Amino acid sequence: MAIRISEPFTKDKFADLKAGDSVLITGTVYTARDAAHKRITEAIARGEEPPFPIQDSIIYYVGPTPPKPGRPIGSAGPTTSYRMDAYAPTLLDLGEVAMIGKGQRSEEVMQAVTRNGAVYLAAIGGAAALMARCVKSAEVIAYDDLGAEAVRKLYVEDLPVVVVLDPVGGNLYVEGREEYLNSIK
Repeated sequence: MAIRISEPFTKDKFADLKAGDSVLITGTVYTARDAAHKRITEAIARGEEPPFPIQDSIIYYVGPTPPKPGRPIGSAGPTTSYRMDAYAPTLLDLGEVAMIGKGQRSEEVMQAVTRNGAVYLAAIGGAAALMARCVKSAEVIAYDDLGAEAVRKLYVEDLPVVVVLDPVGGNLYVEGREEYLNSIK
């Protein structure tokens, strides 16, 4: 059974999640890939405001395709998360509560997730059309020149994700592998 989490997104709503939990997210999620992350963290370093409030935010690592007629967004599958690893600890330390992407994360990101009581959530790779159906509205809010990688404000309903890194150091990629290896012994 999936755990439903809706806004406002705060750390207490994610505190009891464990690696491997299925979650359905409803609310405002921001999109950003590596080029946008670079600009956001550079702006923060200069003392400028980021294009959206980082505190209690969820960032989805996605560069959606153009929308079909009548739809707010095109295909919206997750991108490989390690490309954001240089920037993620800064945003986590500023209060980001969750990241959505795919693939493993660096040791620095894993430490920042635990240090901040945040989570890393995996979206279903290869299911971009399914993910797009959960997006009810989409608006470019920054860095329009980046095209698909522009920062967007999405409203999602029941976006399906799985907890990979939980607030207390659980790691589905480690635990899942161990469970599998123990099952074949």
